[in-house]
Amino acid sequence: MKDFLKFTLATVVGIIISSVVLFLLAIGTVAGMMSLDEGETVVKDNTVFCLDLDGVVAERSVDDPLSFLGVDETMQTYGLDDITSSIKKAAKEEKIKGIYLTIGTLVAAPATLEEIRDALVEFKDSGKFVIAYADNYSQGGYYVASAADEVLLNPRGAVTWLGMSSQFISYKGLLDKLGVEMQVFKVGTYKSAVEPFVLDKMSEANREQVKAFTSSIWNTYLNDISASRDVTIEQLNAAADRGIAMEQATSFVDCGFVDSLAYRNDMTEYLKAKVGIDEDDDLETLSLAAMINYHSNVPKDKSGNIVAVYYAEGDIDDTKAKDRIGARRVIDDLKRLRKDENVKAVVLRVNSPGGSAFGSEQIWKEISDIKAEKPVVVSMGGYAASGGYYISCNADYIFAQPTTLTGSIGIFGMVPDLGGLYDKVGLSFETVSTNRFGNVMPLDRPMSEDEKALVQRNVNEGYELFVTRCAEGRKMMPDAIKAIAEGRVWTGEAAKGLGLVDELGGLDEAIAKAKELAEIEDYTLVSYPAKPSVIDNMLGSLPSVYMSLFGADEVTRTFDDLRWLYELDEADPVQARMPFYVDIQ
Repeated sequence: MKDFLKFTLATVVGIIISSVVLFLLAIGTVAGMMSLDEGETVVKDNTVFCLDLDGVVAERSVDDPLSFLGVDETMQTYGLDDITSSIKKAAKEEKIKGIYLTIGTLVAAPATLEEIRDALVEFKDSGKFVIAYADNYSQGGYYVASAADEVLLNPRGAVTWLGMSSQFISYKGLLDKLGVEMQVFKVGTYKSAVEPFVLDKMSEANREQVKAFTSSIWNTYLNDISASRDVTIEQLNAAADRGIAMEQATSFVDCGFVDSLAYRNDMTEYLKAKVGIDEDDDLETLSLAAMINYHSNVPKDKSGNIVAVYYAEGDIDDTKAKDRIGARRVIDDLKRLRKDENVKAVVLRVNSPGGSAFGSEQIWKEISDIKAEKPVVVSMGGYAASGGYYISCNADYIFAQPTTLTGSIGIFGMVPDLGGLYDKVGLSFETVSTNRFGNVMPLDRPMSEDEKALVQRNVNEGYELFVTRCAEGRKMMPDAIKAIAEGRVWTGEAAKGLGLVDELGGLDEAIAKAKELAEIEDYTLVSYPAKPSVIDNMLGSLPSVYMSLFGADEVTRTFDDLRWLYELDEADPVQARMPFYVDIQ
């Protein structure tokens, strides 16, 4: 009987393993066949580039080879790199007459939206048209669309034009009920990342900085839209204050927000007339996917010179993780770029709210080593704050968009006292230590004053080192850095005036500066790290497939606002990061 059960179990396990392997092979084969089918994009006369933005915009796109299974209902993710490069290719291709921009649910940081908008403005310099359409415009979506020559809206649609806001979420009441007390150690009046855990409302300092950066971003929107749409800033603010978002579509025409109203299914005929073809002719269009696959007939550079663009996106920790800025992995990657003689300059594209202070210091060191051998230029994305600024500050030159959130030069640490929670559930602890600080950061009791002083001293030293790194990198006195530090978050526009960044601009401007500093004319642009292979993406997608099949992803989304609970357990004790999950509406 025992042997029978053993062999039966082995057979079942073998069947499961075989099924998984066969499944992976089948998926790999299908994905491979699909990729083979994607030949070179052919552009015909009078083509319109249909840029449909309905989803999340990240720094770089990641292909999902399992998307054809139809089990993942999450929003599509676009790569900012793909969007901007496709717009540039469309500008150079004579057969492409214009861009038809359709806006859906567009989710992106203000600086990311600004970079897309800038690309569209530059595209118009080619003399080609940009027409924008949406059934309903979100505020950020309208900001992008306002760069178009014509903005059209569904007759039953609206523009969400309300103003900017950023919501503060407090966990203190929840922690009090659980019997958990957060013991906080920080440097910086404005270092508000800890506030949700210890306060039930925003501090005045935090309110001041949030009001400042939301107002700055809003003013950028106002100025850009006013210039494009020939509507005064006063009119734009008045429309928001009267609640125009809830009015009929005709109000947006009357106020100059849109040029005309049209149903989506009438836009094909509208575009035919725009490119000058008959109603009976077929309209030639290219999607974003087709434009990504389209390579202009530009001869490849033969100089051997490389300008490397390295993408550093996500939270910072001291691991080899690929889904964030894993310091150990990033350092290995950057070291290879430093040693590669063909790489003449490095552009570090930073999109990070920060994270581990230790991990940030390690990356700072490698950036310093590269800088000693070749130029390093930083291009800031939506965020380059706290640890994100730490790894940026020593570059030869720093670019930020006006709406980038940066700065937040400060350090904090948190140690939870779970004693109250343990009492509620009937747990008790007794600790035996050989030395005074043998149990310096206990979870079962409040820390003693001596223990608190020890941790605070460590945080203070971390802050002083952070300030020193910034002062050295920006060629400023430490006291000058401290005057604008204290953990305060600044927009890129404000940061330029304070000396934290050198110039306002996007990735293109950073690449041009890197070329100038490297003193090269010809070069090949190469992005790092390499994007995941089809197999890597396939394996990475499998968990989400099973999550969707069993409905577990709904639970994950439901508790998304409580993600700090499981992240705290894995985070380094001392953090250099901006306020948790700033959400600007």
